[in-house]
Amino acid sequence: QVQLVESGGGLVQPGGSLRLSCAASGFTFSVYVMSWYRQAPGEERELVATITSTGGSKNYADAVKGRFTISRDNAKNTVYLQMNSLKPEDTAVYYCKAVHQILPTIAYWGQGTQVTVSS
Repeated sequence: QVQLVESGGGLVQPGGSLRLSCAASGFTFSVYVMSWYRQAPGEERELVATITSTGGSKNYADAVKGRFTISRDNAKNTVYLQMNSLKPEDTAVYYCKAVHQILPTIAYWGQGTQVTVSS
């Protein structure tokens, strides 16, 4: 049974930090490209960051460059998103997504974790 379980969300003040985790099970994590997306109320889901299967390449949305860092631990089947210097506009539900590196039609989503940045 495939599962992606996000954790680490919560309420944080502007300028604060959070570390999100996404624990994967039920598939071969090390051959999947992993991404974090977010969706704010009334907005479309947007890509935040992506990391290749080996972790050798990472990409970020312009809105989070220099503040967020994506990483993965293939031994733990987990992908992380370190979020620093958080802003109110980062408030959203954050989702992780797994996409097979060779067969991109094979993809899985987590259920999401809420991040709220507010004073």
